[in-house]
Amino acid sequence: MKRNFLMGAAALAALATLSACGGKKEEEAAAPAAATEEAAAPAETAAATPAAAADAGAKLEYASFTGDAAAGEKVFAACRTCHVFDDGVNRVGPSLHKIVGRKSGSVAGFAYSDANKNSGITWTPQVLFEYLKDPKAYVPGTKMAFPGVKDDQKRADLVAYLEAQSK
Repeated sequence: MKRNFLMGAAALAALATLSACGGKKEEEAAAPAAATEEAAAPAETAAATPAAAADAGAKLEYASFTGDAAAGEKVFAACRTCHVFDDGVNRVGPSLHKIVGRKSGSVAGFAYSDANKNSGITWTPQVLFEYLKDPKAYVPGTKMAFPGVKDDQKRADLVAYLEAQSK
């Protein structure tokens, strides 16, 4: 039993030394050749889906999604606390009456942050799609506390709903 303990301790010491020196652990050294070949294979040149494009670091285009306004209405439920579509009715956030095509910071009677007033943004579907992912990152200094809609399809649905309400 003492011999097994010493052999175990020696094996641990050897692994620790190899790890510290950049050596490979036994499992890594015995990895199948297929994994090495897979890592050496060239990357695909084009992403097949919007999600794949996002994973590849490409800019997602709103037009690459089929937005569903009815599904977007459900996503908008989280926005109702602060926003309505009634013209001239501001809550915690400004009215979203005819938001698509409107300049940022232009609703009368709403106290916008300087960041929003001076952003020069026009709320196109593409801009809304990007902004609603992470408003504070898109317009640093905005007062909008909403964390964003991270799911690309849900965000596309929300933008489709905003478009439908802007007509």
